[in-house]
Amino acid sequence: MNNRWTEQKPVVLVVDDERDHADGMVEALGKLPVEALAVYTGEHALEVLRSQRVHVVVTDLKLEGQVDGLEVLREAKRSGNGTEVILITAYATIDNCKEALRQGAFDYLVKPLDIDQLRTLVEAACSRHARTDQEQESLVFEGIKGVSPVMQGIFEVIRRIAPTGISVLIEGPSGTGKELLARAIHNNSLRRDKPFKPVNCAGLTETLLESELFGHVKGAFTGANTDRKGLFEIADKGTLFLDEIGDMPLTMQAKLLRVLEDGVVTPVGSNKATVVDVRVISATNHNLTKLIERNTFRQDLYFRIRGVNLVLPALRDRPEDIPILAAHFLREAVEDTGSKVTGITEAAMSILVAYEWPGNIRQLKNAIRTMVVMCDRLQIDVPDLPPEISPRRQLPGTTASPASLAGVSLNELEKKAIADTLARTQGNREKAAKILGIGERTLYRKIREYNL
Repeated sequence: MNNRWTEQKPVVLVVDDERDHADGMVEALGKLPVEALAVYTGEHALEVLRSQRVHVVVTDLKLEGQVDGLEVLREAKRSGNGTEVILITAYATIDNCKEALRQGAFDYLVKPLDIDQLRTLVEAACSRHARTDQEQESLVFEGIKGVSPVMQGIFEVIRRIAPTGISVLIEGPSGTGKELLARAIHNNSLRRDKPFKPVNCAGLTETLLESELFGHVKGAFTGANTDRKGLFEIADKGTLFLDEIGDMPLTMQAKLLRVLEDGVVTPVGSNKATVVDVRVISATNHNLTKLIERNTFRQDLYFRIRGVNLVLPALRDRPEDIPILAAHFLREAVEDTGSKVTGITEAAMSILVAYEWPGNIRQLKNAIRTMVVMCDRLQIDVPDLPPEISPRRQLPGTTASPASLAGVSLNELEKKAIADTLARTQGNREKAAKILGIGERTLYRKIREYNL
């Protein structure tokens, strides 16, 4: 057994609607260095998976209620935490076992259970989870979460380019996490032990930006009372992140291009040049090709900074990532504030997923933090949603009061969230269920219930 388990016990979630059976498995797993806990419904299992990190799930395939073992498996895999799942079945048919393994199950057990075999499988699942964690230790994607195909593609590009020194251009709307992505590239590069220095090219005048990047000597301009190194020198052997490079003045673009081509910086007011070795990552929320057509951005600089181009989509274009991002931000907020909030209800999550998020990830993070601070219950629910997120203003007979849902039932809100998601997926129920964070059986039941 991996000795690392003793540093932090893996969490094993046991799911079985037969309480005695579930409690018996927890007791049997007590001989392993794990923290085992039992829940007795699939719905409760989903809540736990969305609110905390679980290393291994042991779940019965057949469960009372609307959520079965396969839906628990799918939720565990959606979490993005590498959770391993062991299914228990009294009906070891080829079809259901194949389906479970196809969807990523670690293994399955057949009733009546062999306790030694259960312990052996849980031990093996914990070991594989630990190995996966160890393999990913060198890939630091702090704050960047996503299970959508577009984000998985971006992660794969980062894995390939991070160890190199190639320049990177990150494009995408404001609030999509461009600086986080730049930090991830730096943290996974050979320069990770050297400085990462960000600068907002839109937030400084041309004179101050030149001084910020290249430094200045005493007396170079009014207020230059001492010599000062620029970020190119400070970030030597490290990474310089040029945020909002599309807003950089043309004269500064020419000076930047010269530094990138020669690897030499000259402080303002000095004739002494310094050789630097800096990897440059740039970001913009503008379409640089259109700026080039308008002659407000240099084409030669564009090709210089665009070694590899990464495009971050708006959050509304990857709604399947909202549940995992919301869970991540909730854990952060709970840790920071000491709140007792444990999760987000299914109805509230459906509305979060259906919302357009004009402020993207930044808006989602702030919304989750606000709700965690203001929520006086264990789970964030529909009444806790900020007024701009709740669809109640779009429904007849509603009020704009942020503290109430006068005239609107939770069913109406849930119905609208499901209808909007189905419309966005062009009626694809499998995709809609994934986006909403619910099982397909649950979605089918709600479609019939709401006559959608």
